[in-house]
Amino acid sequence: MQFLWTYVIGPVLALLPMRWRRALGSGDVVWKRAGLLSGLLEGFAGIVGLGYWYMYEMGKLVNAGVESATNGSLGAGVTEAQIAAVSLIVFASQPLTWVLGYLVLEGVVRMCGAAFAGNAFGTLPLGIVDWAFGIFRKSEERPGEVAKRNVASFADGVKERLMEARSGNLPDELCYRKEGEEEILEIRASKKKAEWQAPKVVRVDDFYYRLEESGVRGGARPFWYRLRRLAAGVPGSTVILYRTADAVVRE
Repeated sequence: MQFLWTYVIGPVLALLPMRWRRALGSGDVVWKRAGLLSGLLEGFAGIVGLGYWYMYEMGKLVNAGVESATNGSLGAGVTEAQIAAVSLIVFASQPLTWVLGYLVLEGVVRMCGAAFAGNAFGTLPLGIVDWAFGIFRKSEERPGEVAKRNVASFADGVKERLMEARSGNLPDELCYRKEGEEEILEIRASKKKAEWQAPKVVRVDDFYYRLEESGVRGGARPFWYRLRRLAAGVPGSTVILYRTADAVVRE
């Protein structure tokens, strides 16, 4: 079911503003993957459409120019290169050319936003519609604040990727400790665990934990996760499976 939501329904829902997704219900979508696929498909569709439109429109414009030159309508001395240059300018000024080019650009931006920031940004036209409706209703967040948060999230994502590149591929470091009667597990990792978001349940080998919080710290393993052991757990599609075979245990 998670595969269906993430890779089939998720890329379509990722085109919508986050407020609309919450209203529709998004099931068990991994938004980073859905947003990445959605941006990739949008950019690919724009490139394919732009290619077909170029072959169709440029062929028509060049043929019309050559025919006019042959009939003498353009005067003497007109070359094929000049006809092609004028046709290219006309092609570039077409509204459909701009629309398809925008799809390519937005697809790349949305794909990078999902890859680096882990956020599935919706398409801009629908975002503008959502912003326009937001003017006429009371909202806890202003559109400017939402945009500022998205930019900050994107910057944090880029920073995290740079930290991952510097850290290399080190095994996770585990630290078990007691807080009263409860057992706490802290995990330090060199790579960010994209799906680890509180309050997810994580099955660590044969035991179940609830992810309470996570953060970014310094050191060779900058990504930090704090989990609290549960008395019992129930297997399910939303439970994260984690194996400690290659991890390093710190006292």
